[in-house]
Amino acid sequence: MEALLQRVTQRRGVRQFVKFGIVGASGFIVNLIVFTLVQWAQPLDERAMRYTMTFSIAFLAGGVSNYFLNRIWTFRATGHAVVQGAQFLTVSAIALLVGLGVSWLATPHLGPGHRTWLLATLSGIVVNFFVNKYWTFRPAE
Repeated sequence: MEALLQRVTQRRGVRQFVKFGIVGASGFIVNLIVFTLVQWAQPLDERAMRYTMTFSIAFLAGGVSNYFLNRIWTFRATGHAVVQGAQFLTVSAIALLVGLGVSWLATPHLGPGHRTWLLATLSGIVVNFFVNKYWTFRPAE
């Protein structure tokens, strides 16, 4: 069993996924803090109306943090930073649209608060990892 665990953890993709998860957790925290602060700054009766704006600001704040950490640590990318930044932003926009779609579907059932935010945020994780791994930060050929 120990040998199997060692073989699995030595695989580059597994290590990257674990690092991506750690970076994602830090971005998740940035996202949560920004979401909470922006929502807290709004009048209580306007939170539902401004949910899309609040979600978007928080999502993108977490995304900027994730870009730098994933580029430097997870994928150790050596490609052109501006090109990869544009690709990462594109992937983040796609994941944002996925999150907003999930939010749109979930808000009538869960409300415009943290439960909907959590479900919508988690929905973007799969999109983010695979598209960034195989497009944004793919190793140079």
